[in-house]
Amino acid sequence: MAMIDETEIPEGVYNSNAIENSTLTLKETEKILLAMEVSRDVSLREVFEAKNLARVTEYIRNKSQELTIDKETMLLLHQMLIGGINDEIAGRFRRHGEYVRVGTHIAPAPEHIIDLLDSLIQTYAHDSGTFIPDTIARFHLEFENIHPFIDGNGRIGRVLMNAQLLKNGFPVVIIRDKEKKEYYRSFDEYRFKKNTKTMEKVVALALMESLHKRITYLKGDKIITLADYAKDQKTSSPALLNAARRQNIPAFREKGVWKIGEGHVYRPGK
Repeated sequence: MAMIDETEIPEGVYNSNAIENSTLTLKETEKILLAMEVSRDVSLREVFEAKNLARVTEYIRNKSQELTIDKETMLLLHQMLIGGINDEIAGRFRRHGEYVRVGTHIAPAPEHIIDLLDSLIQTYAHDSGTFIPDTIARFHLEFENIHPFIDGNGRIGRVLMNAQLLKNGFPVVIIRDKEKKEYYRSFDEYRFKKNTKTMEKVVALALMESLHKRITYLKGDKIITLADYAKDQKTSSPALLNAARRQNIPAFREKGVWKIGEGHVYRPGK
């Protein structure tokens, strides 16, 4: 399990930064984290963003059971993420006059951040009647709505999501850049309709995929690409790909390639 976690770090870092418009590819991210030379000139900021996010990711994995989801943890993680990139804003919430906009959404005024975060933290801590991944999805929606930092809100929000999952005994998830359209739509639905269902589905599917990957490895199955599996099963690749995206089959992605245990018995429609 630890080996799986470790090998997922570059993929998680790549996707989270790509959502925030980083130009680094997955291969470049891997090379940067391995201290290898990248074949093109990349901005120093993007190099720091990759290294810092990897460090934050490793930190929450190692400290998951000790971490408390509170303002102090948010500030610590933000300092680790933004330190060396913009030290003037690292490790602090927005101050008077520091407004931020995400698309058409203007985040709450800085003067309200502390009260809003306190309310969010209290709601999360006392919400014992909701399915845990749904509670985490709702926390993420409200955290991003508050947007407490000048920069790094999305990455810190996704780090907190994984910290919460780990603390509750679940594996981490990867919110993928290729699926950010649905991810972004969930924020609009929350802001305008208070609908949390889309984000709950995003988190649930990501969690199912993460679990399927770990279960497949722990069972010792031979792992093949979904394309090869389709040939073995004499089934159309689009049908299997659709089933994988819906997590109706125990498929998962590695470096963006869908894979599955060779021994899985495919039953269309089930």
